[in-house]
Amino acid sequence: MKVTCVREKIQERISQAEKLAGKNVGLPILGALLLKAEKDTIVIRATNLDVGAEFRVPAKVKEKGEVAIPAGIASSIFSSLFSGKNIDLEVVNNNLVVSTEKNTTLIKSIKGDEFPTIPHIKEGVSFTLPAKNIATGVKSVWYASAVSDIKPEISSVYMYHKGADIVFVATDSFRLAEKKVKDSGVCEFEGVIIPVKNIREIIRIIENISGNCEVLFDKNQITFATEDVFLTSRIVNGVYPDYHQIIPKEFSSQVTVLKDDITNALKLTNIFADKFNKVNIKADAGRNVFEISSRNNDTGENMTTVDAVIKGDSFDVNFNYKYILDGFQSIHQDSVILKYDAKREVLIMQGVSDASFVYLVKPMNK
Repeated sequence: MKVTCVREKIQERISQAEKLAGKNVGLPILGALLLKAEKDTIVIRATNLDVGAEFRVPAKVKEKGEVAIPAGIASSIFSSLFSGKNIDLEVVNNNLVVSTEKNTTLIKSIKGDEFPTIPHIKEGVSFTLPAKNIATGVKSVWYASAVSDIKPEISSVYMYHKGADIVFVATDSFRLAEKKVKDSGVCEFEGVIIPVKNIREIIRIIENISGNCEVLFDKNQITFATEDVFLTSRIVNGVYPDYHQIIPKEFSSQVTVLKDDITNALKLTNIFADKFNKVNIKADAGRNVFEISSRNNDTGENMTTVDAVIKGDSFDVNFNYKYILDGFQSIHQDSVILKYDAKREVLIMQGVSDASFVYLVKPMNK
């Protein structure tokens, strides 16, 4: 293999690929990157068996070939190269020589025959979306999914089509986040369940893609593809819970408050939250007073009054403050509406005049 490519482009792709490489004592090849020169492109492959990716970098290919090198060493070397516009890569005695105008480095190669194949789906459900829409949908909900793998269906992000929307959902049974992204050009498809442990890498790669992204999935895999990026993830074979039945249609109370005010109040009361992160949220409709308080027997207590507009009945409920704060990252409006259903004992959070995002939180026991 002997190629020349633009330094900044391959540095970016090596950095992205290195984060996907696996750490498996039984399969050390997963800790490598496979570089393959073909035609006018160098392809960089990485996988941890759950997520795999191929990055294509334009290159002047003098000799075709491939080489596998340790991902961590490759990332450190390539990120440290700072001189010259181009980088030369050449396999010499089965090792990779990396050269710029002021530096020459030899990286010991790894036998690449055992490098896993990155699966490509031949048939399945296919549609195209702006990459930013996918990233927005997934980022808006993924934090609400279950951490444990005991129930893989909810330790995931669920994506499905409804009307003119692509809907993204995540829940851990104590809270639920739903984000609708408008896209009327997509044909109807059944839902797909993506493991949350793969979501962070999917977000990291897709959010940096401009333009459209082709999505293709079958019963085992989902892929996201552009001209120079191919990303694949395992999916969960199962049925996602019918979450619609737990979202109330009517509410006994409604509070409208500035997001910054309630966020600052929660951060302050958090100082005195107990080991369960419990804070008390109280809406007194008669006095039109909205209070957030916490108490810790070892450190003290705090109560903060927040300006708000209260409609309906009063309520006095305990919540995990982290769950409340998490939802605000997906609300971009200045004001937030909190709707409480006393009958079902659930709180709904939404941005004012934004029906695309719904966040549901169950209260804690007193």
